[in-house]
Amino acid sequence: MKGILFEPDKDGFYGAYYPNKSMSDHAFIVMLGDDVDGLLCRNAVRWLRRRRYNCLAMAPAKKDYGHHNYPLERFEKAIAYLKSQGNIKIGIIGGSTTAMLALIAASYFSDITMTLAFTPSDFVMEGFYQDGKDGMKERPGDGESTVSYNGKPIKYFPFAYRHPEYWQKIMEETKGTGNMLCSVEMFEESERRHPLQEDEKIRVENIHGHVLMVGAKDDTLWNAYKYVQRMDERLKSIPHACTYDALTYEYGTHFVFPESMIKMILPFGSKFILGKLFKSAKEHPEECRKTRMDIDRKVQQVLKNW
Repeated sequence: MKGILFEPDKDGFYGAYYPNKSMSDHAFIVMLGDDVDGLLCRNAVRWLRRRRYNCLAMAPAKKDYGHHNYPLERFEKAIAYLKSQGNIKIGIIGGSTTAMLALIAASYFSDITMTLAFTPSDFVMEGFYQDGKDGMKERPGDGESTVSYNGKPIKYFPFAYRHPEYWQKIMEETKGTGNMLCSVEMFEESERRHPLQEDEKIRVENIHGHVLMVGAKDDTLWNAYKYVQRMDERLKSIPHACTYDALTYEYGTHFVFPESMIKMILPFGSKFILGKLFKSAKEHPEECRKTRMDIDRKVQQVLKNW
């Protein structure tokens, strides 16, 4: 599967375009994993192309899952390119941090009319680096948001800790849990120290078309269950431009993707691999599978209606 590659300096964004042979006029911006050529992103693209969508994979930089002042103008340029290729409907899909990016982008650009956000936050996170500084895998960016627009950082919700304490606290929380990563308490402590402000929240009411957002209570990275519920409450309380599904589950872990997508992303022993990554997936494999099956049905339905 070969894509048409784009570079920020030349094209205005980093990405790869994978047109569908069916000559579709529907396209997805795909933001999953640490690179447009990574396993997670490539298999999500395969999943979408099997459903007759053109796909434009995007990432901040090659093999870089850090997010700091990512210019929203890149989405403008990506959307313009997709439209130049004859796409009349444009969607966006993200998981984890990129689910947050998907919601933010959709709230800024009305050309996006289908938003799939798996384990998103309901706020703009502080920017962070994954550059290994001082032996820490990840660190917050001082004064940086995850995203910027017109050259300025968008107002963000700050982390409770600074470097190197930030990563040290995450490692303390993770140790001995049987999970690949735990940072729920770090995010909860951040809200205790700095109650979430209105101008730090994602304006989901500005999103057009349809939004599907998913969170599970057993997520160990952050409380996506709570964040999805808060977005549901927000949309119920104020006028909004979209229809939406706010899906919350007891079990599903941080990988609350459709079951058919998980099987493509992790083709060899997905249940075993998920059990290695998340304790809840090991202890409640059937409950997690039922969650993913339900998500699969609902995603397929919203895509059909789109």
